Amino acid sequence: MRLLLAFRVFFRILFDRQTSEQVRRLVQEGPPAEKPEERPQPAQAPAPAAPSRPPRSEALTLLAALQREARLLDFVMEPLDGFSDAEVGAAARDVHRDCGKVLQRWFAVEAISDQEEGSEVELRSGFDAACYRLVGNVSGEPPYRGRLMHHGWKATRCETPTWTGDESAARVISPIEVEVS
Repeated sequence: MRLLLAFRVFFRILFDRQTSEQVRRLVQEGPPAEKPEERPQPAQAPAPAAPSRPPRSEALTLLAALQREARLLDFVMEPLDGFSDAEVGAAARDVHRDCGKVLQRWFAVEAISDQEEGSEVELRSGFDAACYRLVGNVSGEPPYRGRLMHHGWKATRCETPTWTGDESAARVISPIEVEVS
């Protein structure tokens, strides 16, 4: 669950300046201070010790795999001004294919709906709001009728590798490469 959230946040940060700024502030300043009246009352029995945080976030493990196997960061972080559209397209094709392989291996991603995009859809009362996002002129109560704009995605598994490296390298996404002659 946290990995999926981290993946969503990663792409929101890349493509949404406001989200990027909010996350930057949160990382630099930490979470907002808790107001005294919001603190829970102490429990009668001492609380068990909080489990220690793993030395590496699953999100960084995913990002490292996308870099290692698809060169995603190299592609995204490289200024594209000096490249032709054909060069960018050729690079994007490889990154696209290889990122897809990583996501399939770890998450077995598949479409939520097998209906064709553009087809007519009716959502009856009680539809699962976690599986549908209504856009456009939404008013009143179900049933809602509209056009399928996107089939949605779901992970049919979540198999993230466990970090086995040293704590000192826990935030390394891609190590420095040195060619020795």
